[in-house]
Amino acid sequence: MDENKVTTAAGYHVPVLLKQSVDGLNIRPGGVYVDVTFGGGGHSREILSRLDAEGHLYGFDQDLDVVKQLDNEPFNQSNFTFVRSNFRYLKNWMRYYGVDHIDGLLADLGVSSHHFDDESRGFSFRFDSPLDMRMNAKAELTAADVVNGYDEKQLADVFYLYGELKNSRRLAAAIVKARKTQTVSTTGQLLDVVEPLFHREREKKDMAKVFQALRIEVNHEMSALAEMLAAATELLGQGGRLSVITYHSLEDRMVKNVIRAGNVSGSIEKDFYGSIQSPLKAVNNKPIVPDEDELQRNPRSRSAKLRIAEKA
Repeated sequence: MDENKVTTAAGYHVPVLLKQSVDGLNIRPGGVYVDVTFGGGGHSREILSRLDAEGHLYGFDQDLDVVKQLDNEPFNQSNFTFVRSNFRYLKNWMRYYGVDHIDGLLADLGVSSHHFDDESRGFSFRFDSPLDMRMNAKAELTAADVVNGYDEKQLADVFYLYGELKNSRRLAAAIVKARKTQTVSTTGQLLDVVEPLFHREREKKDMAKVFQALRIEVNHEMSALAEMLAAATELLGQGGRLSVITYHSLEDRMVKNVIRAGNVSGSIEKDFYGSIQSPLKAVNNKPIVPDEDELQRNPRSRSAKLRIAEKA
């Protein structure tokens, strides 16, 4: 479960591993940087505080809700550009702005508590809400479309691949049976169907995995991440840094593979001498995790892992 960020007084969230992730960029004041998960602007604000007038930051987010923050300092300054887009289009947008290389990229993956706390978005099972789960409200596919429109095998695959649920076939069968009687259109209706299939001691964790799986499918998160990581690897200049915070094993495996092998599948290519051919090298061999102080302030950060790499 990656309900990972706490709400601030400003109404969004406190960023996880803030200092560690921005320190990991090894920022040059006049460099070009990208925050592909702008969200509440916490990481972007910290990056901008370390740039001078010659530096520039591009912030990506596909959620219209974040736009209301852009009139505030420091996001109304000339060295910040907001791009309302999915980060999978990173390469296209950098080409549009005439940027052929960047000095660092930060990604804080997962979902902000703003989304989990918004009762209308359907990201959390804490509320009885419409089954939506779209990061981009203009996207066509919703969680209700998946739950009511996918056949039994497709549903089982979603729960197995993206939720890593061992009882994925039983879940899919139960949903298909239930929707013959009534359309499953709210989070509450979905819980009524799947809750009996979970052991009480793991009930919340497994329900969170169901919601995670649907959210990943609705937003095409794995393919978007793969495209962004490939583009980031290509755009980074020599010595440029990649700083990525993940919240579940699927994301972390992809990031780890890109750093180790240069691709999300983890396929190894070696040179004549047997050395692994990868454009990146790990800065931290073990992922950085929140310390006790951060866990106390923000319990949702408990699953966070930070990996940092440098372009060779």
